[in-house]
Amino acid sequence: MKRTLGPMQLIALGIGAIIGSGLFSLTGVTAAQNSGPAVAVSMAIAAIGCAFAGLCYSEFSCMIPVAGSAYTYAYSTLGEWIAWIIGWDLVIEYAIGSATVSISWSAYVASLLHGFHIDLPARWIAGPFEAVTLPDGSMAPGGYANIPAVIVVLLVSLLLMAGIQESARVNAAIVLIKLAVVVVFIGVGWSYINAANYTPFVPANTGEFGAFGLSGLMMGAGTIFFAYIGFDAISTAAQECRNPQRDMPIGIIGSLAICTVLYILFALVLTGMVPYTQLGVAAPVALAIDKTPYLWMNNLVKVGIICGFTSVILVMLLGQSRVFYSMSRDGLVPKIFSEIHPRLKTPWRSNILFFFFVAPFSAFLPLNLVGRMTSIGTLFAFVIVCAGVWVMRVKNPGQARPFRTPWVPLVPILGMLVNFALMYSLGWSNWVRLIVWLVIGQAIYFGYGRRHSRLRELPAPAIDRQN
Repeated sequence: MKRTLGPMQLIALGIGAIIGSGLFSLTGVTAAQNSGPAVAVSMAIAAIGCAFAGLCYSEFSCMIPVAGSAYTYAYSTLGEWIAWIIGWDLVIEYAIGSATVSISWSAYVASLLHGFHIDLPARWIAGPFEAVTLPDGSMAPGGYANIPAVIVVLLVSLLLMAGIQESARVNAAIVLIKLAVVVVFIGVGWSYINAANYTPFVPANTGEFGAFGLSGLMMGAGTIFFAYIGFDAISTAAQECRNPQRDMPIGIIGSLAICTVLYILFALVLTGMVPYTQLGVAAPVALAIDKTPYLWMNNLVKVGIICGFTSVILVMLLGQSRVFYSMSRDGLVPKIFSEIHPRLKTPWRSNILFFFFVAPFSAFLPLNLVGRMTSIGTLFAFVIVCAGVWVMRVKNPGQARPFRTPWVPLVPILGMLVNFALMYSLGWSNWVRLIVWLVIGQAIYFGYGRRHSRLRELPAPAIDRQN
């Protein structure tokens, strides 16, 4: 692959993946249902879990500067089987995550065009399992397909096929736009905060787990964690980075730190402008803007949100193809996923195949169904990476580490505990979906991957060294 990415481009990739649908939609819902005004605290808790994982990711990205992210790290420390589990988990994280965001992208594009008196056909911006409102005001039981969602996945896939440098440039421009929107909202909204809206800051628990109180803070952190998903995808671009040993930690930790500060400020402004009980709507930011005389900001915010969604889709599809690139080179999935275009230097066939994998989710399934597995899958990956750093320090303490995770094993242990606690807070239904997906993965691993693994082609001493 072509090594063209520097530290600022990596930070931009991280911000591009992190700031998206989670910030603009989940902040309000989480405040209304789980955390109240203390949603900023929930964001801080989620950020702590990400910070522990980010420090561990940074050490691995320097030691093993190749594509594949957590999959590659697990392969090098915990063995092939665990690596397969985490790689399979990452595939559904990136696929379902990009499909989820593409559906939201479609809704906001339709809303923005409606503001300019351009109405897209209702049945072609919704899947067959979603009720739609027809132009005459009547309700239809379902649409045909969400075509705008498919179109954005196709365009982003073509961009990724064109080259990593081109993708990074487009992403950087998009990041500047959505950062400007977030900063403008914080700056304008700060003057319209009503301090009375912060009381009570942590509403008393209603008697139900997750409905405010301490359990609400934790469930809110587990839910809002979706807003942080993406910084781990930076590590999938390690083989396209000019100096991965130096730049990968800067990209991972830098993007996470910038987004955490913006998230907490954003949450404080939003809950200060609007009582938390009123924020459980699809567009809480628009509700806050209505509290100001600057109604023109509604369209500006929609443009920023659409830009945010686009960059999230880009980085998630990038991460998905790079994980399968590494798995293919290890023989666990077919070689077509690691074929590099001779001129573009990208895994173009992989991008094509993943478009056809993601597009049906975007076209036909409702948002509430495809968006439920992403957070728990990512948290599971974080637990594995934290464990891997600890194992690697024990198994190979003398290996060069340009960046060292501080206070090992304390940081990895805290990372595992915090991220597992967030997984637990998401509820049993998400665990069931995760387990079903992993069972499917086991069938594929033992049916194909294990028999075609490169480790089976090596002589016995080499196999020992690899494990």
